[in-house]
Amino acid sequence: MRGTKAALALGTGLVAALWGAGANAQAAGAKTSAGKPILELRLRYEGVDQANFAKDARAITLRTRLGWETGAWKGLKGLVELEDVRALGGERYAVNVPGATTPPLNGADKARYPVVNDPEVTELNRAQVSWTPSKAVQVVVGRQRILLDDQRFVGAVAWRQDEQTFDAVRIDGRHGQWSGTYAYVTRVNRILGDLRDWNSDSHLANVAWTPSETLKLQGFVYALDFQNSPVNSSITRGLKATGKAQAGPYRLAYSATFARQSDWHGNTASYDLDYLAGEAAATFDIYTARLGYERLEGDGTRGFTTPLGTVHAFNGWSDSWVSPGGNKSFADGLRDLNLGLSVKPRLKARYFSNADLLVRWHDFDDQRTGADLGQEWEAQLTAAITPRLALLVKYADFRREAFVPAGTLAPPPSRTKAWLSLEYKL
Repeated sequence: MRGTKAALALGTGLVAALWGAGANAQAAGAKTSAGKPILELRLRYEGVDQANFAKDARAITLRTRLGWETGAWKGLKGLVELEDVRALGGERYAVNVPGATTPPLNGADKARYPVVNDPEVTELNRAQVSWTPSKAVQVVVGRQRILLDDQRFVGAVAWRQDEQTFDAVRIDGRHGQWSGTYAYVTRVNRILGDLRDWNSDSHLANVAWTPSETLKLQGFVYALDFQNSPVNSSITRGLKATGKAQAGPYRLAYSATFARQSDWHGNTASYDLDYLAGEAAATFDIYTARLGYERLEGDGTRGFTTPLGTVHAFNGWSDSWVSPGGNKSFADGLRDLNLGLSVKPRLKARYFSNADLLVRWHDFDDQRTGADLGQEWEAQLTAAITPRLALLVKYADFRREAFVPAGTLAPPPSRTKAWLSLEYKL
């Protein structure tokens, strides 16, 4: 509680200071913009029906972000942002946070409800200073978002109400066809509030070469060391190729990734696990079809992990394969074959535009034994109500295989999830 109050006080003070500095700069006729406010609101309903719980979960939460970004002065900018997540009443859900309470649930009653990982928190979400001395270099110091590539390995886990940010020093560089990012991370501010944050001594590096639109090659090394979560420590080295092309009326895109993950700094037993993924997409008019495949190796004791990345966007919106404690793996390993179709209807009304309908299907197999584990169907509709207000309706239905062979880990329980949200951005 003291940490939350201190963060709130610090953030409020920084917002006031930056606001005042911006006003003073504007009054003095500074040659740069005085800055801009940050205001975001996301109201969301989430319902969960999970086979191994007596009750269905229901969560109605509101996330508020309030902050200020200064204008640039000799390449320098400051930014501070507070984040608050509140349950609005009538909630029935559990969270994976030791000691956390979700009104009106407590004690044994919480164990009867599925998890919705949106605890009530008030945090300093971002507090950073950036320096951009030229178009080729940018340095960011402080609490910040770090989104690398498609966020499979490092990202904000932005689907949850409390997003993931990093206390870090980050350097981005660009020269001709080359670009790269390096970050040293001292703390990971995870999606479950202060009680589940990780103290870090981690290094993130990603270098890309882009000779043309049809080919982009990336090499990356993510060396993760978490003092208070050693099981999630690892080093991952990998290569990725992506590209786009036009073939008559069709726009084509592809990606292919290979990575190897190993133990790091003696935090776990010795292991080496591989990751393989590929995707092909074709767009014609308002239709886009995607075929994807992921193979995350497992040895029966440990699976390939992505502790700083998102599972939600890759291995199913039901989050069936998210393990407690941030491990984000299945010990037997996972094979995920998925097929999706996106349609952008030409519908435009006063309060409905830019609609996008997505339907996707997953087939999950045990990587180590080859056994069928289950299937998932997903559907999502997004649309703009106004230029600043967006609507989302979303559904996921995971069905596990009823019987698996001896020697195969049991798949997670069947579940369905539904969401309805409104998001406003200033």
